Amino acid sequence: MGYLQNFKFELDGPEQAPVLVFLHGVMGSGANWRRITPTFREKYRVLTFDQRGHGWSFKPEKGYGPENYAEDLKLIIDELGFDKIHLVGHSMGGRNALHFAHQYPERLNTLVIEDIGPEGNPKAMERTAHLLDLVPTPFPSKAAAKEFFDKEFPEKISSHPQRKILGSYFFTNIEEKADGTADWRFNKQGILLSLKAGHFRPRWEQVRDLKCPTLFIRGQNSDDLTAEELAKVRQVNPQIETVEIADAGHWIHFDQPNEFIRVLSEFLSRHSI
Repeated sequence: MGYLQNFKFELDGPEQAPVLVFLHGVMGSGANWRRITPTFREKYRVLTFDQRGHGWSFKPEKGYGPENYAEDLKLIIDELGFDKIHLVGHSMGGRNALHFAHQYPERLNTLVIEDIGPEGNPKAMERTAHLLDLVPTPFPSKAAAKEFFDKEFPEKISSHPQRKILGSYFFTNIEEKADGTADWRFNKQGILLSLKAGHFRPRWEQVRDLKCPTLFIRGQNSDDLTAEELAKVRQVNPQIETVEIADAGHWIHFDQPNEFIRVLSEFLSRHSI
């Protein structure tokens, strides 16, 4: 195994079935899709993996722009022998998927982008960087980390509508180190570089150039992809389909997993190869 050995990945489903790849968001991992992927494993060859700097995959010191993540995906599917894929990306993963579609359009059957738009959003980057800075890593132990996220962290972000959920999510990214301390599983500098590279400029030309069947999914309560930006996506490229899912925020596939599965299943069925 060559380049793929750099990544923690899971591959399941019939070997000759169409390939369906899921890309997680910033600070996430391939495991973020575990409530979604079982539905698709009968009809698709499903691939999830921890992107560079995340989870249990390799963590280089640099190379955290969408083009780097897209190149990783291209090398991975090359090694696995996949010609064309269906691609789903959430948040940062959606922006990486958009860049992959721009750079390697011949490798896509369909593209689905969950709750991220092409507009740069420095404020979103600043919000996430601020949240990371609130966490006093390293902790003396994993137990100390859990106590912080259970008690102190929700107080520090008391105005956040999902403060407890966010605390739990952050805690899943804490691991015990060899010396007994607890620190981030991901590369924090890589996360910050990813945020900066993803938000520093708009990418409307990439949306305009999309040729494959494409779906943008927005959570009704999301601040990351506004209704106005979603409408502009349709204006820039009328071939793109858009859906808004009620009672969902940025993490649509967590907030409304059944509805997310229904929307994704119907889209894929309409554009099966």
